[in-house]
Amino acid sequence: MDSAAETGGYQPWSEVTPDAARRLLVAAVEAFAERGYHATTTRDIAGRAGMSPAALYIHYKTKEELLHRISRIGHDKALDILETAASGPGSAAERLDAAVRSFVRWHAAHHTTARVVQYELDALAPEHRSEIVALRRQSDAAVRRILDDGVRAGEFDAPDVPGTTLAVLSLCIDVARWFSVAGQRTPDEVGALYSDLVLRMVGARPDGPQK
Repeated sequence: MDSAAETGGYQPWSEVTPDAARRLLVAAVEAFAERGYHATTTRDIAGRAGMSPAALYIHYKTKEELLHRISRIGHDKALDILETAASGPGSAAERLDAAVRSFVRWHAAHHTTARVVQYELDALAPEHRSEIVALRRQSDAAVRRILDDGVRAGEFDAPDVPGTTLAVLSLCIDVARWFSVAGQRTPDEVGALYSDLVLRMVGARPDGPQK
């Protein structure tokens, strides 16, 4: 579970009400991350939440509805992070730095949640999967916009912007797979490292456009 220490004091899923619905959602995140969606039962989730299986159906009709709610909230947050950076002030390099730092920091600090959000997409019902794929495309577009701006301004050397966009997002998202609070780096430190790697990858020039 993403603890307060991991998340900088932020209480995950504070937007989910009432408390029983939030407890079930948190329990589902833990179970899906530990066992995988398909191996997890509604009884497993209810037990982790200290509730009866029947109580779960008061708040969520199906296990898939729980996964959809988790995935929607997580992808909305990811999109907000990237859109905020893409629309922010500064050069393309500064905005790419902000995007990568924040995106990586979130995937590290909320690694348990992020693993479920990013790696259980295929378990969603077709209509829900289409909804989440649309959000992913918007995230892709936000990063691509920064890269396009940098290439046009002469700040970046990235001949294949779509391919580079995919590489940047894949690099950031994969942090959720391996990050551990027992490791040597904090989420902020991983964010700084990955930002430096991405800026090098796109050939960012420290002094701005080449004259």
